[in-house]
Amino acid sequence: VLGHPKYKESQRIAIFLSMPDEIQTEEIIQDIFKQGKECFIPRYKPQSNHMDMLKLLSAEDISSLALTSWNILQPGDDDTAREEALAAGGLDLIFMPGLGFDKKGNRLGRGKGYYDTYLERCMKHPKGKPYTIALAFREQICDSVPVAENDVQVDEILYEDC
Repeated sequence: VLGHPKYKESQRIAIFLSMPDEIQTEEIIQDIFKQGKECFIPRYKPQSNHMDMLKLLSAEDISSLALTSWNILQPGDDDTAREEALAAGGLDLIFMPGLGFDKKGNRLGRGKGYYDTYLERCMKHPKGKPYTIALAFREQICDSVPVAENDVQVDEILYEDC
């Protein structure tokens, strides 16, 4: 990931805070700050498919985040001081989680459509759709995954020995 050309050229990067069963993103987040890039993380709105990408101030800032009922760290609803990526300069790159992927770029998420809906909003931003990279374990690569009409394909899937 750290040597990837898209990562190197990107300044505004969104990345998920990993759950135990996902690719761990802590080292990538630390590198984003080490390289002087801007880091954005998801804030999911329960009972909807709405997600915002809010600015993380530092790698240490993660410890100030609230734990949701889904066991995900994210800024609280009362945290209004953080910049939302689409309210300003948009995003260059989004690292995406998922449960399964196929080699055509289809992604099986957790079923709420948060990333698909967010990418639709990105497409309306003057900067346009950011490059998307899914981070996966080799075991998550399938021959095919079910897709719906509103699913947005990822540009690239990174996994060991890909």
